[in-house]
Amino acid sequence: ILSLLFSLPPSTAKVGKTSLIMSLVSEEFPNVVPYRAEEITIPADVTPERIPTHISDLVEHSSMETILPIMNRHSEIETCVECSAKNLKNISELFYYAQKAVLHPTGPLYCPDKKDVRPLCVKALTRIFKVSDLDNDGILNDNELNFFQRTCFNTPLESQALEDVKNVVRKNLSDGVCDNGLTLQGFLFLHTLFIQRGRHETTWTVLRRFGYDDDLELNQDYLFPPLKVPPDCTTELNHNAYLFLQSVFDKHDKDRDCALSPEEMRDLFDVFPYMPWGPDVNNTVCTNDQGWITYQGYLSQWTLTTYLDVQRCLEYLGYLGYSIIAEQESQAAGITVTRDKKIDLQKKQTQRSVFRCNVFGDIGSGKSGFLQAFLGRNLMEHRSYYAISTTYVYGQEKYLLLHEVFPDFDYLSDADLACDIVCLVYDVSNPYSFEYCTKVFKQYFMDSKIPCMMIAAKSDLPEIKQIYGCSPLEFCRRHKMPPPQSFTCNTAAAPIWRHLI
Repeated sequence: ILSLLFSLPPSTAKVGKTSLIMSLVSEEFPNVVPYRAEEITIPADVTPERIPTHISDLVEHSSMETILPIMNRHSEIETCVECSAKNLKNISELFYYAQKAVLHPTGPLYCPDKKDVRPLCVKALTRIFKVSDLDNDGILNDNELNFFQRTCFNTPLESQALEDVKNVVRKNLSDGVCDNGLTLQGFLFLHTLFIQRGRHETTWTVLRRFGYDDDLELNQDYLFPPLKVPPDCTTELNHNAYLFLQSVFDKHDKDRDCALSPEEMRDLFDVFPYMPWGPDVNNTVCTNDQGWITYQGYLSQWTLTTYLDVQRCLEYLGYLGYSIIAEQESQAAGITVTRDKKIDLQKKQTQRSVFRCNVFGDIGSGKSGFLQAFLGRNLMEHRSYYAISTTYVYGQEKYLLLHEVFPDFDYLSDADLACDIVCLVYDVSNPYSFEYCTKVFKQYFMDSKIPCMMIAAKSDLPEIKQIYGCSPLEFCRRHKMPPPQSFTCNTAAAPIWRHLI
């Protein structure tokens, strides 16, 4: 809904402001004109944009004495319409252009002095091009152009119309069309042409469809659609979201080695305003021998983000254009909110596919090595307190998330305690290591229903008797826990992971 203010200084009384408003509404010249019109709402069907408009007839503000000199001095003035209330001349046109100036302003898109599109507009259109380039070959082919057309304008382009568009680009730009597809330069040229010819509503329609606001920033409502997550519920990607993310991976894995090189990773995140994944990600998920994130690692990191910070996941999916490419109402359509864990426990079954294991242990007990061994390695350049990968349980693939909890157990947060299983890690070669695990268990988990498992780490070293009232094995028996599981970074530990879910 628009609000239009008609205002002139007192010295310009009786210039026809009120007559214009009255003539628009009654479609005839009023014989008796009031000093000021009451607030009027123009119905949507009066103007081409079909948007209801509120009019306040004001007299206090300043205006122009002569239009042309001012238009020459101020390039931001977009339109001048000569009109007459008495002769009903250009009445609808006046309000149409007033609406257009508000809904589709030229200023944010185009610099009239430089006669070129502004940098922020170029940046936004470049992202739109890259999101729409579904095979990442640097051009928009006919299928991609038709999908773009349907997405933005709800109608496909006829084949002849498509060729006409490309011919216009060919005539004006040598590198605008390549292999019968529209290049980025050609795409930008078309929008420059739309704006220069007064059709900037076309560009605004595209920008708003892809989530941009009037300042050419991605709208917060677009990036963060509503999503309710009740207590004791978790968030996971659903099947459609995984399919979309797989297509994004395939689109950027140009050498088809099922891993993303640093260059391919930068290309993938080029539609983001910042690099979302830091060096710690390479120690959170599976990588290849070169340290590049694999296909499995890529999906695991997305799974981790969704589980730990679903709002961040919604934001990331927004940058990638999920709702547009997947033809969904919003990114929230790609998220599954699991049911309350209490219900899972009551029914003794779950549909969840992500399970969290919090790993406790004293300093130097081997927690970090335990996490890295889960990813198939024992070296770590950038410390990560998380490790996530897939494992099979009764023939079904599940995601297991390991979280290393800081050793100071006097300051454990709710997030440190919220998990599906607890691993208590002690160093078999350190006689004081096991005592820490017993304190954590007794203080936080002895009376809870969360299953716990004792991990005897560094089992390749000589085992030293733990200085505690009983042995680790006896402690586990007393508290109805499985016997301690031996672990070392130098041997395969696959059986342990299966016991954790």
